[in-house]
Amino acid sequence: MKNQLVKSAFQFPNQKSVYHGKVRDVYDLGEDHLLMIVSDRISAFDVVLPTGIPYKGEVLNQIASKFLDATADIVPNWKIDTPDPAVTFGYRCEPFKVEMVIRGYLTGHAWREYKAGKRSLCGIPLPEGMKENQKFDTPIITPTTKADVGHDEDISKEEIISQGLVSKEDYEALEKYTYALFERGTDIAAKNGLILVDTKYEFGKKDGKIYLIDEIHTPDSSRYFYADTYEENVEKGVSQKQLSKEFVRQWLIENDFQGREGDVMPEFTEEFVNLVSQRYIELYEYITGETFVKTDISDVAARIENNVNDYLKKNA
Repeated sequence: MKNQLVKSAFQFPNQKSVYHGKVRDVYDLGEDHLLMIVSDRISAFDVVLPTGIPYKGEVLNQIASKFLDATADIVPNWKIDTPDPAVTFGYRCEPFKVEMVIRGYLTGHAWREYKAGKRSLCGIPLPEGMKENQKFDTPIITPTTKADVGHDEDISKEEIISQGLVSKEDYEALEKYTYALFERGTDIAAKNGLILVDTKYEFGKKDGKIYLIDEIHTPDSSRYFYADTYEENVEKGVSQKQLSKEFVRQWLIENDFQGREGDVMPEFTEEFVNLVSQRYIELYEYITGETFVKTDISDVAARIENNVNDYLKKNA
């Protein structure tokens, strides 16, 4: 379908290679620059679903772009410009081999570990008697390795440094940046009636300097709760209303798909695809506090190609 970008196979000036991730396609434009195209692909249960979601790529790219701009005073980042709503052009950095996960609340993976009896996560002790979704006294950083294949694994600060994944000096800088970014994201979320529950940051180095890279504070990399119902739901012990793609996972579960061997992918109706698209637009508006402006998606691939080529030509 022309109104979705599910695959990309562009050839841009000075292009060296392209990496196709689950959602993002990263074009290597030489020694110093990368072009990241956020597709309309959607994944769940580690599976890329067969149907794209109109506007999804634009939503994720624009949220990330706004938060990169809103945090540039804390740490320099890789973004140079956004030549198209679904595209970011920026600096090539050498990524650190860890992701900095920060958690303000006991939920998700952390809760599952806690519920199983663990009282330490990534070397950080956890107190007895906590409830699901309870707020930590102070946010905790629970790093993971960056796996080329398979799942990322929890790792402690001490292991990261002793294994030489990150130097002690650099890791302490990453910690400082992570706390400051999370505080900024928390403040912005609060103004929009949301709680930034947990998120992850990726960093890299360019010319000996640390940069924030990839996405930031998007619903694909972060978990948000609605602030107005949070306390009541914790007291009642009921699930929190979340601002994430959790509703897609729930729909798949209801249709007997969880990515297990033998599971059959349910058919995505046009009605459901449009519903998911609208939910992503709502995510954008809640998280940014701004109205989403729909662009021309009559031929997304052609639009992206024209916009990027025009941009590269002007900035050659």
